[in-house]
Amino acid sequence: MKIRPLVHAAVLPLVFLPGLALATSGYFATGYGVKSAGMGGVGIALPQDGLAAATNPAGTAFVGDRVDLGLTWFMPNRSAEITGSMAPFANGDYDGNDKRNFFIPELGYVKQFSPQLSGGVAIYGNGGMNSDYATNPYRAFGGTGNAGVDLSQLFISPSLAYKVAPDHSIGIAVNIAYQRFKAYGIPIAFQGFSESPTNVSDNGYDSSWGWGGRIGYTGKITPELTIGATYATKTYMGSFDKYQGLFAEQGSFDIPANWGLGVAWKAIPALTLAFDYQRIQYSGVKSIANPLDTLFTGNLFGSNNGPGFGWDDVNVYKLGAAYEIGAWTLRGGYTYVTQPIPQSQTFLNILAPGVVQNHLSLGATWATSKTGELSFNYIHAFENTVNGSGSIPMNFGGGEANLTMYQNSFGVAYGWKF
Repeated sequence: MKIRPLVHAAVLPLVFLPGLALATSGYFATGYGVKSAGMGGVGIALPQDGLAAATNPAGTAFVGDRVDLGLTWFMPNRSAEITGSMAPFANGDYDGNDKRNFFIPELGYVKQFSPQLSGGVAIYGNGGMNSDYATNPYRAFGGTGNAGVDLSQLFISPSLAYKVAPDHSIGIAVNIAYQRFKAYGIPIAFQGFSESPTNVSDNGYDSSWGWGGRIGYTGKITPELTIGATYATKTYMGSFDKYQGLFAEQGSFDIPANWGLGVAWKAIPALTLAFDYQRIQYSGVKSIANPLDTLFTGNLFGSNNGPGFGWDDVNVYKLGAAYEIGAWTLRGGYTYVTQPIPQSQTFLNILAPGVVQNHLSLGATWATSKTGELSFNYIHAFENTVNGSGSIPMNFGGGEANLTMYQNSFGVAYGWKF
């Protein structure tokens, strides 16, 4: 099979494909690769396909020569409620689902250069945020038309892995990232609190490129027990110039650093159990972490220490199982993420209500031949609500903003071994 033309044909459409919006662990994906996502997102100590480097580049050493292509259909349901406001027409229920369907592609390619050295590239949607309210929840403050945001992030991660011993590897990946963003329907009242009022809302899409890195280790401690560790630096992105009046530091929106630990245990020859812990450091990005309250201490939107979404760092716990039976591998998993959005920060997060915490996933792979396999998964993020507490400043009429979300997704991928 001609691998190079396949890779070239797949890469360019993925780089420029719109609609990569995703929100699970805050706004990071539950897992990267259809196999991993169908198993609760585990993968730090359990590489399974050409997307292994997206989670831990050391895993590239253990998946063989292969290409994987996949697509996930993602369907979030997001809504908001405003209660107790003194602003006219503010109170009510708001449906943020004017756009409901998103398609997230993935591509993984791995080549074994020698018994010790492997390399490849993983291309995947890292995450994002999206909302689209047909009835503007900020209408009482001058918002007109639909309101919402659309943030999409795509990673291209070339990687190398080296086996320092037959069952132990270290890996490194360069994370080249592309992101695009637009905001619309944000009211004039917000613009009055910005150091660049014309660069807050309704300026169409803006985009930026950036880079960071990821390192990792994977090793078998016993024939049944494998451990892994990985760390990704902050991905330093170019600024959104069209929204330099909205995001802190004149439009800066870097992608947070994160790290994780994993373990995989082959309980019996047919059954593998795996657990991952991940820490996502949203606090390292002011546009994400700064609370709205900074607005009232002299820090305007867009300023060096301007307001953000007020998100906390999160802990992510992933548990998965895989059972082999004939030509099939059956998978299941559970993911829990601590809440990134404090009750005091729900007002601005009407635009980005990433409040889901509990996820259940199912998946399977069918070995269609010695060199081909078809994988699919289903993930449900259970409905969760964060009720505001002191969430709407009196400058905006007081009261509370309550956020609700649940999600469904279906993924399918085909892998070629060569």
